[in-house]
Amino acid sequence: MQQVESINTELDEFDKQLIRALQSNARLTNVELADMANLSPSACHRRVKSLLEAGYFDRFAGLVNPDLFGYTGTAIVSISLDAQREALFAEFEQAVRLVPQVKACYLMTGEYDYQLTVIFRDTKHFEELYYGTLLRLPGVNITKTQMVLRKVHNTQEVPIS
Repeated sequence: MQQVESINTELDEFDKQLIRALQSNARLTNVELADMANLSPSACHRRVKSLLEAGYFDRFAGLVNPDLFGYTGTAIVSISLDAQREALFAEFEQAVRLVPQVKACYLMTGEYDYQLTVIFRDTKHFEELYYGTLLRLPGVNITKTQMVLRKVHNTQEVPIS
């Protein structure tokens, strides 16, 4: 992911409206987007292209419903590594990126070094994933797992004011 040094304060209300609309539905056609923003299609296209080139969008992706692929469970796994070394952190991060069931991994402050969001099919699948993969990641020392009972709110949208 590209790091942005500072927020571009030159965004006008048209740009902000385009960003909001595309965050909510990236499948909007240019004509639909132009109508929503009260712009001509060519002006809309130029603005969206400029926003893309400026790095305002990390990427566009189709968000898949994991339930339809049998992934009915979610767990939050907190992990402490056995040492606080930059090389071990890098090794862990490289390895965790290769586990397809890990949907998010965050380097944390506090009691644990990392927090992972993991999807699984059932408890047997989670047990295999936990013992066969997660505990074998480089440097894993202590874990704490919490099973998600129900998704209450989950969004990738960023508030644009």
